[in-house]
Amino acid sequence: MSLTDCFAGHIIAKILIKYQQLPTTRSEAFELSTFPTMAAVIGESPKLALYSYWQSSCSWRVRFALNLKGISYEYKAVNLSKGEQFTPEFEKLNPLHFVPVLVDGDVVVSDSYAILLYLEEKYPQRALLPADPQLKALNLQVASIVTSSIQPLHMLSTLKYLEQNVGPQESLLFAQTNVEKGFNALEKLLKDINGKYATGDEVYMIAAAMQRFKIDMSKYPRLCRIFESLKALLEFLDASPERQPDAVH
Repeated sequence: MSLTDCFAGHIIAKILIKYQQLPTTRSEAFELSTFPTMAAVIGESPKLALYSYWQSSCSWRVRFALNLKGISYEYKAVNLSKGEQFTPEFEKLNPLHFVPVLVDGDVVVSDSYAILLYLEEKYPQRALLPADPQLKALNLQVASIVTSSIQPLHMLSTLKYLEQNVGPQESLLFAQTNVEKGFNALEKLLKDINGKYATGDEVYMIAAAMQRFKIDMSKYPRLCRIFESLKALLEFLDASPERQPDAVH
């Protein structure tokens, strides 16, 4: 597993999630909400707190990373649809009013990229970054593309602004253009990687594909392959939006 997979698995998943249910590998005897976090699976007392929103892909990738590392945590739901991110209490944690926010004792870290790097430094078990400098650089590059060149350009607030001031068709075209530009780059960067995941057979940092923006995913076979591999992982499924305690079904 890698940083690349934590990031890449969720851009695709975020786009597909509105149109299909992630498959479950658990027995039908268990309800999805029975397994909101790996803390329940591991049976430990949570040490960390994660301020999260079930539909946030940024929060999803952090939940996935925590699960991969086997770190228990307390889930703190922040209802973005009700504006809870603008409360004075939450603003003290993150003045930008975004989730996720990780609280580890006296340490408060916001922004999913920063959180994953913090977790990697503080909790080195089951590394999210490979030791090889070249592969590590590739992971960081992919993660940066997702966080700076794709995700901010299709955020709900961005598209809502464009829709109100330019028009719904232009808003959709803007999202499509920027998502496809990013996907094209990721597909080319990962062209020589032949493992199950983004940078080999261990899951490192990434996130992947969107019917929401009517993206033709047949053009991105490597990203689709990564997503299909991730769907088989218990840690990925446990981190998925439908399994969070604040999920609305």
